[in-house]
Amino acid sequence: MKRKHVAVLMGGFSSERPVSLSSGKACADALEIEGYTVTRVDVGRDVARVLSDLDPDVAFNALHGPFGEDGTIQGILEYLAIPYTHSGVLASALAMNKELAKTVVSAVGVPVANALVMNRFEIVGEHPMAPPYVVKPVNEGSSFGVVIVREDQSHPPQIVSSPEWNYGERVMVERYIPGRELTCTVMGDRALGVAEILPVGHSFYDYDSKYAPGGSKHECPANLSPNIYQKIETLALKAHKAIGCRGVSRSDFRFDDRKSPDGELVWLEVNTQPGMTPTSLVPEIAAAAGYGFGELLSWIVEDASCSR
Repeated sequence: MKRKHVAVLMGGFSSERPVSLSSGKACADALEIEGYTVTRVDVGRDVARVLSDLDPDVAFNALHGPFGEDGTIQGILEYLAIPYTHSGVLASALAMNKELAKTVVSAVGVPVANALVMNRFEIVGEHPMAPPYVVKPVNEGSSFGVVIVREDQSHPPQIVSSPEWNYGERVMVERYIPGRELTCTVMGDRALGVAEILPVGHSFYDYDSKYAPGGSKHECPANLSPNIYQKIETLALKAHKAIGCRGVSRSDFRFDDRKSPDGELVWLEVNTQPGMTPTSLVPEIAAAAGYGFGELLSWIVEDASCSR
């Protein structure tokens, strides 16, 4: 079983290319230790031809961001009939679109923050909603393009309508939820646990906080009351199922417990291709649940299929 030929897809051409290369290397190295035959594939526009020539038993999708995480590469793998890891075409496309993902999960009772979706050039003269609020691209990950507008800010963020903005024309304006940053990993049909993210030297869990060594601290498992911990696991599993995720996913939450122990708990998004870098949360949460890194990756590979 362990001699399967696994093509680890990494790199690509989204804004998250460096993260994907780091994830892909970590996964490829660990899978080789587990006994798999591994080919590292830095994904380009010729990926269909490359994979057709390689003819691997499994494609391990370590791509992040557009093309790798939005249903596109999944469609190519379906066409080539190569079993692949993580979520399928529909779930990947749905989860990548923050607007549609929130609509689906809220329909099954998962709490979300009030939000507007608009063209970025509409955010110029006046606040689209009362601050504080967050502006984020509709179809990006790794906190690229996220701007927090504080309560005392007199005008909307000008960067969103500037030529320097490279994250698409449509943005989501979402009510800012103060409080704690929490995340929960789901593996198959089971929630593995909850971690709290504590950014170090950053105002929120931005790109550098996520991926730079020392950019954040993780408390795993999170120090929460049992009822809140269980509620987060339940909601993460509910979101995973509602969107149709497969394999491993990770749901992010905000929890404002400043006024009461039960506080306000809000789901932010689901990551269908969670990072597998040395500073990533999923391997850490899995380890706390008793799964070593190699064991986690082996489970993901053996779970691979088409028609996901």
